[in-house]
Amino acid sequence: MNIAALYAGKPAPLGPRNALTAICKQPVDYLTVHSDCTDEDDQANKRLHGGPEKVLHQYSLAGYALISEHYPTLADKAVAGSIGENISIEGMTDETVFIGDVYAMGEIIVQVGAPRAPCNKINQRFETPNLDRFTGNHGITGWYYRILQTGVLRTGDSVSLEQRATNTVSVGELMRSVYNPDYFENARQIVELEVLDDEWRGKCEKALSKVG
Repeated sequence: MNIAALYAGKPAPLGPRNALTAICKQPVDYLTVHSDCTDEDDQANKRLHGGPEKVLHQYSLAGYALISEHYPTLADKAVAGSIGENISIEGMTDETVFIGDVYAMGEIIVQVGAPRAPCNKINQRFETPNLDRFTGNHGITGWYYRILQTGVLRTGDSVSLEQRATNTVSVGELMRSVYNPDYFENARQIVELEVLDDEWRGKCEKALSKVG
């Protein structure tokens, strides 16, 4: 696999309240990746985005395809780079990427930390109510990377899976298990996995508390 595209942006007003967000990104040739940020990209809400556990966000082309299938009027808008991700790689999806996966990407080494929690900025970006719920329910929110080795990431760099935990869960399954009531019961098998961080273990416990 190879890096198909990279994206970066700066906070700008969006939505009816002109709230600052960096969801609108532009293609870049490279990202200078540090342990807690990149030089080229920024976040408006640093409590929910960025930092050591969310340095880079990747979104799948399969996610865009599903959005376009269910929302035909968004087909021209739901394209790579439009949902605020930093990385696009053909062949990697929320179902084939697992929590704890370690990937070598050019100079850098990254580890999958957690899914992206959907927010209303997605609705505002595409001017479509409840699109955030759709992505959460279907487990197509993308995922965040923590950085194990810093460096410069470039478009075209090779990508390879270096390590996968024996007991883990796909990004999509984890997202659905904490977001979609039809899948809350699945959290029972996921909550004890060592690869989960405290935030997502808590989300699994919350989902289980709602199971009748």
